[in-house]
Amino acid sequence: MHRSLVLYYEPADPDHFRDYYVNNHLPLVKNWPGPLAWRYSFDVAATEGEAPYFAVFEADFADAAAMAAARASPHGQRVAADVVNYATGGLVVIHYPVQDGTG
Repeated sequence: MHRSLVLYYEPADPDHFRDYYVNNHLPLVKNWPGPLAWRYSFDVAATEGEAPYFAVFEADFADAAAMAAARASPHGQRVAADVVNYATGGLVVIHYPVQDGTG
């Protein structure tokens, strides 16, 4: 499995971010072919001190090629282009293969 992780910094207008994200951006994500599963949270906390992030999103794909194909698809391009409408504080996107830690 391959995971994409998006870490959002504090936006200029947190209420707008939450409202737009839930009502406009996530419906785009819901219809995005490719992810096996996805999740998000606005309740980002650090074990010590203040968390540097406002929100987090993660999506799981079968492998890196599936993630790349989903991002390159017309729908993936719409999802990416929508980010400027709410993420005024900036963001970090990382991805990595997920290793099973049970064995």
